Amino acid sequence: MSLLDKIESPQDLRQLDKAQMILLADEIRELLINSVSACGGHLASNLGVVELTLALHYVFDTNTDRVIWDVGHQSYVHKILTGRRQQMSTLRQLGGLSGFPKTEESNHDAFNTGHSSTSISAALGMALARDLMKQKYSVVAVIGDGALTGGMAFEALNHAGHQGCDLTVLLNDNEMSISKNVGALSGYLNRLRTDPSYSRTKEEIESRLNRIPAIGPNIARAAGRMKDMVKHLVVPGILFEELGFTYIGPVNGHNLDELYLMLNNAKQMKGPVLIHVITQKGRGYEPASLEPDLFHGIGPFNVETGHPLKKSLLTYTEIFGKYMLERAKTDPSMVAITAAMTSGTGLTAFASCYPQRFFDVGICEQHAVTLAAGMARSGLRPVVAIYSTFLQRAYDQIIHDVALQNLPVIFAIDRAGLVGEDGPTHHGVFDLAYLRSIPNLTVMAPSDKEELIKMLDLAFTMEGPVAIRYPRGVAESHAAEADATVVPGKARLICEGRDLTIMAIGRAVNIARDVVAKLNQAGIAAALLDARFAKPVDSASILQRAQSGAPLVTMEENSLKGGFGSAVTEVLAESGVASGCMQLGIPDEFIGHGKTELLFEYLNLDADAIVEGIIKRWPQLLKKGHEVELLKIVKG
Repeated sequence: MSLLDKIESPQDLRQLDKAQMILLADEIRELLINSVSACGGHLASNLGVVELTLALHYVFDTNTDRVIWDVGHQSYVHKILTGRRQQMSTLRQLGGLSGFPKTEESNHDAFNTGHSSTSISAALGMALARDLMKQKYSVVAVIGDGALTGGMAFEALNHAGHQGCDLTVLLNDNEMSISKNVGALSGYLNRLRTDPSYSRTKEEIESRLNRIPAIGPNIARAAGRMKDMVKHLVVPGILFEELGFTYIGPVNGHNLDELYLMLNNAKQMKGPVLIHVITQKGRGYEPASLEPDLFHGIGPFNVETGHPLKKSLLTYTEIFGKYMLERAKTDPSMVAITAAMTSGTGLTAFASCYPQRFFDVGICEQHAVTLAAGMARSGLRPVVAIYSTFLQRAYDQIIHDVALQNLPVIFAIDRAGLVGEDGPTHHGVFDLAYLRSIPNLTVMAPSDKEELIKMLDLAFTMEGPVAIRYPRGVAESHAAEADATVVPGKARLICEGRDLTIMAIGRAVNIARDVVAKLNQAGIAAALLDARFAKPVDSASILQRAQSGAPLVTMEENSLKGGFGSAVTEVLAESGVASGCMQLGIPDEFIGHGKTELLFEYLNLDADAIVEGIIKRWPQLLKKGHEVELLKIVKG
C-alpha cells in the first residue's frame, strides 16, 4: 500500500515524518504525470507546488482556514490531498473534476478562481469579514509571480497594507506565468532571488540596529533614521515592506523544513505577511522542467517521451501567428501586443523575429488595450492578441480609450466560443454580446482559415477599431469555395434553399453545413449564409430572407443574450418584419467543463439535435414520405 493510499484528508499528513513526506511528494508527482498525460491539463505548475501544498496543509486546516489559489490551475495537489484523489482520472472531463478550485466540489475550496490576480482581493475580503464577525481562522492567498504583474494584485496589496489585518500572501515565484515573465517587477524578484545579501531577515537587521546606544533624544532620532536608511538598502522585499507587509524570504519552496518554519511563523504573526517562495515549474518530470511553457497546459501525451499523442492540423492560433510574421515583412507600422500569452496567441516566432515591435505587458489586459490606443494615436497599427475570456477585463479601455477615439486598433480575439476542458472561467462566449454594443467597432468572425486571413487583410485597411474572434483548435478549410473578398457588413451565401434559411457565424457555420446536409436528407431545402459580421450585420440579406416567408434560424457559439441572433431580431423588429426566427446559441447559464463536442451535445447544439429542433418548431417543413429519413437522422 502506497503512502498516498493512506491520505484521505489533510489531517492524515500530520501522522507522517519528514522521510515519509518526501516519499509522498514523489508519489503525488507520479499521480500528476499519469493523470494529466491521460486527460490533459496544467502539469508544470502543479509539479512545482507539491512540497508547498503539502506544507500548507500540514500547517493550516482548510476545514476552517481559507486558502485561495490565484488562477487555481496549480490546485491539483490540493485536490489530491482533500479527498479527490480517486477522481483524478476524471480531471477536466464532462461531469468530472474541474481543473480549477470550485466551492461546489469541496468545502476545502475557499473561493472559485480561474482568472489571475484575484486571490489577494478575495483573501482580504475574507479576513475583513472574519474580523468584523469576531471569528478566528487564518486566510492565505497563494499567488504566482506572473499573476502578481496584474494591477488588481497591487490594488489589493495596497489596501491590505492599509487595513493591517492578519493575512498571509504566499508568493510562488517560478519565473513563469505561461510564458517567461517580463517587466520591472520580474527583474526585482530576480534580484531578491539571487543577491546573497538578501539572505538576512528584517528581524536580524533591526535587532542589530536596536543595539546602538541611544544617549539622548537626538542620538535616538539619528539611530531611527539610520535604521530606516539601512533597511532601505539591505532589507529584502522593501517594496512589500513599504506597502505594509512583513516580508519573509526568499524561501526554498521544495524544502519542507523551511516551509514548515516560515508558515508557522507567519501563522503567529500579526498584520499582513508576504512569504516569498522559490519553486521550479515542472519539477520531477524532465520534459516539463525543460519546456515549462509547453507543459503549462497540455493535452494527452506520452509519459515516456513527453510528446503529445495527436499531431493536430493547423489551428486558428497558428494561422494568425504565421500571418503576423508575414505581414511584418512589408508593414513596418504593425506592432503586436499581448498580455503574458506570447505562445498561447501564436506570437512566439513574431517576438523572436521582431523583438522591437513586440510587447508582452504581463497579465495586464487593461494596460495592453490603452497602450495600443496610445500607439495607434501616434501612427502605428497595433494588433492586440488576447483570449476572449481575458479581454473581458479590459472592457472599459476598449470603450473609453479605443472606440471613443475611433482608433485603428485590431483585436485578435483567440479562444472565442466554447474552449472545452478549462470550463466556465475560460469559455469565450460573451464577446459578441459585450463588443456588439460599442460604437465605431467592427466585429468579425471567420468560419475557416481562409476567412481569417481575408478578415485580417480587411482589418488593416479599415480606419477604426476592428475585432476578429476565432475559436480554439483546428481551423476548417474550404479553399475550393471561390470568394476572394470579405466586404464589410456583407454575408456570404454558401448554398441556396427555398424552405428555410440558416444564418450562422464563426465556427457555427461548419455545424450549420452538417445541419443543411441532414435537412436535405429529410427533403428540406435549406439556404445557408455565413454572416461573417456580428457588427454591422447584413440587414439587407436578413430582410430579404425574412420577407420570403421561409423560417429563419440563427446559429452562434456565443451567449444568446445580446449576441448575433439578437442582432438579427433587432433588424427584423426595427423594420417591422414579422418572421419566425429560431435563435440557437449558448443559453443564459455558465457552461461547465468537458470536451467541446460533448458540450455541444449537452447544449443541443450538435447537428442532429438542431435538425430535430427545427422539425419540432416547423413540422410543416417535413415533406410527406421523408419521416423515415428523419428518424434515421435523429436516432443516429
